[in-house]
Amino acid sequence: MKILANDGIDPIGKKMLEEAGFEVDTNTIPQDELPIKLQAYDGITVRSATKVRKALIDACPNLKMIGRGGVGVDNIDVAYAKEKGIPTYNTPASSSNSVAELVFGHLFTGARFLQDSNRKMPVDGATKFNDLKKSYAKGAELRGKTLGILGFGRIGRAVAKIALGVGMDVLAFDVYDFDPELELELGGGNVVKASVKKASQEEVIAQSDFVTLHTPFIDKPILDAAAFATMKKGAGVINCSRGGLINELDLIDALNSGQISFAGLDVFDNEPTPRAEILSHAKISLTPHIGASTNEAQERIGVELATLIINHFKSLELA
Repeated sequence: MKILANDGIDPIGKKMLEEAGFEVDTNTIPQDELPIKLQAYDGITVRSATKVRKALIDACPNLKMIGRGGVGVDNIDVAYAKEKGIPTYNTPASSSNSVAELVFGHLFTGARFLQDSNRKMPVDGATKFNDLKKSYAKGAELRGKTLGILGFGRIGRAVAKIALGVGMDVLAFDVYDFDPELELELGGGNVVKASVKKASQEEVIAQSDFVTLHTPFIDKPILDAAAFATMKKGAGVINCSRGGLINELDLIDALNSGQISFAGLDVFDNEPTPRAEILSHAKISLTPHIGASTNEAQERIGVELATLIINHFKSLELA
């Protein structure tokens, strides 16, 4: 069996597959060449870069499975693949903690102006030290503040656990009902139980000091001018989920007016070419879509994906 890991796979996952008898190709094939070249493979694994749409599925009747290293499957026509008898597997649990920690990287950064300080200290630190000290002297602590979480799946819950550990209150909303009780694994093997408060989407937006988004892609932004107007003045927003969940032009207006104090963005409308106004804004903490990109997460994703592929083809042999 030949597997094309078109967006790469962790070496441990690749080794697992090869030891199970698979041939694994990690050379990336450009999207426009896939309809022809993918016909030489029995399965494909992708991350967010490669798209597996209807046309590609139709062009490759040889495909027996599609794997997604990560949570969302927005780049795969899952329902159509299923119609064709091609299952899609993803790894929803493997990257949750990595994304959650990045959310807090952006939160701590925005609350203490680190995104701007890190730009200006190398330029002006030696000549305008006291001026910069005064500029960044009105930061905020996270402890005692309210974090609103829109989308309370695996990543939302991982974010909530960190928030509770930091000493924050948590308001959470999801379109599906959820258990508000959480089990926090603290250092030293200590485990404690804690809970979040359920709220409507409108309540989360209006009552939180900071709002973080963890929903699938939807047709229109969750946070736009109307939503920003209902938020606490000086609130912060984080998006490490999907581009398009925030109206970026409305965000810039809200930042410029002071209605929103800062934003942390790992995803953008126009990837891989985000708006210049977003990239240059002093109140926005920026990362290039790296939420799941830690060594630990990639290893877990590779192992989970390899296990799913091996079990899938074993089941075909037994059928």
